[in-house]
Amino acid sequence: MAFLRRFDRDYSRRTFLANTAKGVLGAGVFGSAWSAFARTGSTDKAYPDELNSIEEYSRGKLKAGDVISKENVEQVKDLLDPVRYRQISEMGRRLTLAATTHDMTRLAPPEYVEATLRNRGQGMFDATGNVVTKDGKPWIGGNPFPDPKSAIEVFAAHTLSWGRHDSSFYPVREYDVDDAGNVLYQYAAGWAEMATIGRTVLEPKPYLTGHENKVRFQSIFFLEPGDMKGVAYLNIWNYDQNQFPELYGYLPAFKRVRRFPTNQRFEPLNPGSELYLSDAWAAGDPFLTWGNYKIVYRGPYLAGVSGGWNSTHPNWEHKTHGGPKGLHFWDTSVELVPEVIVVEAEPTGYPRAPVSKKRVWFDARTLLPLTMVSYDRRGQMFRQFDGSFSIYDDGKGRVMDGKNPYWSWSTLHAYNVQTNRMSRIEQVRELPGGHTMRVNDPDIYEKYLTLSALQRFGS
Repeated sequence: MAFLRRFDRDYSRRTFLANTAKGVLGAGVFGSAWSAFARTGSTDKAYPDELNSIEEYSRGKLKAGDVISKENVEQVKDLLDPVRYRQISEMGRRLTLAATTHDMTRLAPPEYVEATLRNRGQGMFDATGNVVTKDGKPWIGGNPFPDPKSAIEVFAAHTLSWGRHDSSFYPVREYDVDDAGNVLYQYAAGWAEMATIGRTVLEPKPYLTGHENKVRFQSIFFLEPGDMKGVAYLNIWNYDQNQFPELYGYLPAFKRVRRFPTNQRFEPLNPGSELYLSDAWAAGDPFLTWGNYKIVYRGPYLAGVSGGWNSTHPNWEHKTHGGPKGLHFWDTSVELVPEVIVVEAEPTGYPRAPVSKKRVWFDARTLLPLTMVSYDRRGQMFRQFDGSFSIYDDGKGRVMDGKNPYWSWSTLHAYNVQTNRMSRIEQVRELPGGHTMRVNDPDIYEKYLTLSALQRFGS
């Protein structure tokens, strides 16, 4: 008990404030979370007990299994971003509490965790501002800055590897809801990614031969509704983060692939959607086209980092609640994240951007983005998104990624604060046409990530 009294909530808060003021980063109150995990297999030794358990943090007022609602949200107001606080207190959103996860391999793919530990200390910036190894080569795998020393290191590390896998295909369903709670648009789409550098599973490793000058291929194609069927886009990311990705699209009406301008990244790809190209993974733009990175907050947070998978539905679809008709929010399980790093950045490479800045809440242990809030040119809150993630192994069912349970995102809210419009997006098991979830599958490239693939979708 002496330990708990000495290292209580006030001690943690003072430590976070002092380190932020000094510009000291690196996750953990008692030292590096990665060092603690490498030593003990858990991150809990990096934090005092009151940051490792919602019951300890709330002094017994809350526990795993409880539901955060407008009746008790004031108890956790300091653990929420301002938009989710408003959604809970005014719009009927609810969050179910779960126990805190301390095993890094349940918060990210094990291969990504292993590569991070293996390559720790090798990441640096070159003269152009890009991430390289100490011998000047493209990044070789895992997180190059697991114990970040600056705000831009947090963003750079995540931008290099959005989904933490070498390749992924996500079957996606999207529901766009208006202020009155009506679903105006529904979409079925496929989202594909393949890393060309930092590969840890797929051969050749760590680089895809002939593509060492790129970061990734990424595409999205639409299957439903009928007027969107066949529409497809392909992004090809240059390794130099000062350059915009190449963007190609196939529109069935034109029956050919066209190249699109890629600096117009603050527009939805489909009617009714509140998700912009710039929003993808909270880092949808090259990180050097944004600037003035700074840390604005550190502290504990509530987020859905490990329990987002709905194994009870055969297609992994999620239930909804809240808003005028019960359709605004996914049912979400959240847990106490011991520490987040909130990074603010400005769109310095986009003079016509409708946003003046964004703030992203990163899990300080894994550097995974949990929530993003953007602000309009007047400095008012504009748009927000928050995701839920999961290890697809809940004790009742399991989805394997090779030799390990699959880890990925599960649900996403993309919300317009000023219009009250919501886009709910979920990863499902399968879409019409036999498009199923795939991970670390080399065939994803030929099937989904080439110009000929775009034309094939359209036909």
